[in-house]
Amino acid sequence: MFTYQEALDYILGTPNPGSVYERNVINTLLKELGEPQKGMKYVHIAGTNGKGSTSAFMASILRCAGYRTGLYTSPYIQRFNERIQVNGVEIPDEAVAEITTEIAAAAERVQAQGYRRPTIFELITALGFVWFSRSRCDIVVLEVGMGGRLDATNAIDEAEVSIITNIGFDHMEFLGNTLPLIAREKAGIIKRGGTVVLYGQSEEVEAVFRAVCEEKNAVLLRSDSSLAVIREYGLDGTTFDFGSHKGLKISLLGRYQARNACTAVTAAEALRGKGWAVTEKALREGLEKAHWPGRLELLRRDPVVIVDGAHNPQGAEALMEAMGLLFPGKKLNIVVGVLADKDYASSIDIAAPFAKKFYAVTPPSYRALASERLADEIQRHGGVPVKSFGSIPAALQAALNESESDDVVCIFGSLYQVGEVRSYFGRSSF
Repeated sequence: MFTYQEALDYILGTPNPGSVYERNVINTLLKELGEPQKGMKYVHIAGTNGKGSTSAFMASILRCAGYRTGLYTSPYIQRFNERIQVNGVEIPDEAVAEITTEIAAAAERVQAQGYRRPTIFELITALGFVWFSRSRCDIVVLEVGMGGRLDATNAIDEAEVSIITNIGFDHMEFLGNTLPLIAREKAGIIKRGGTVVLYGQSEEVEAVFRAVCEEKNAVLLRSDSSLAVIREYGLDGTTFDFGSHKGLKISLLGRYQARNACTAVTAAEALRGKGWAVTEKALREGLEKAHWPGRLELLRRDPVVIVDGAHNPQGAEALMEAMGLLFPGKKLNIVVGVLADKDYASSIDIAAPFAKKFYAVTPPSYRALASERLADEIQRHGGVPVKSFGSIPAALQAALNESESDDVVCIFGSLYQVGEVRSYFGRSSF
């Protein structure tokens, strides 16, 4: 049997097969494993931005309602096991080792049938399904990796609720180069006769989901977060009203998190309508207790240090909106690292008006843009001083040294660097 480290080496050392966006291999792998995904209930969540936060809200609400709740998310921030949790507890190392040993044998049988080797994401998804099944979860909150239609998580037959969060431009080489095309791929998680909760957004995007729901005779519930009324907003969280729910509280920062919370509330109401015992008390406790590291997370108060995983223009826009509301008129010392395959130029363009100084870093990923090249890009946007650094700790130390007690340090650009940032400030995994 694999040790834990051997299991990680097997999964994370899987050769990248190139452009893979299909479901035949994951379906075959799951069959070889006895189809562990069958017989479980799911809340399936797709979208471009807000998937992780909405997943965290949903899992927290269901736990507070007394249900044994699985949570599957990606990527991990500091430790691999974060991706697969039951009632907020990460999958044990021993289970990772034991189940991956079984998956490796099953993957060999898949390849013997003429299929390619499963990808990293397919292997982890299979690991999650097996663990949730063995843990006898009442319900699993399942976050899509990419797209929806051909994503490995879409191997499930049905969902209690399918949630679609905010749609934006990302993974366009796979999903399409217009919002309606991307939306159509995300709509692939909608099941015939199912229930869909849609984050309220542009008409061209919503039209796609209305059409797919009509095709599949699915019920569409639109979460209109414009009806949310913010009562309090600050570094300790947000209090807001949404419909009949008055004084809801979340600890996650940012108005956009209140909007994500509204989507979770709408989904919780849909589950209640299907017989799930999600009380108002569970709803309120779940929202308030939800924690999601690396998303507008406050790491320090003197000076204020906030880290966020915003990695595309839509995310950068939401982040800067939040920073402008939290710190009106204040310029930020921004530590930024990006992946080369993202639209980082647009993200920098959005952040530049808020910046006092940029500190460019290289995220720990083979897809990272070198800090020197990023610094050159920032200089092209003009007017804001920038310096590149050879390591993330060096950039953080420089930003802190050059900040007064009333300054604000903002770190963003890639989720891949959030773990190292959190470790620097003494934060552990979940």
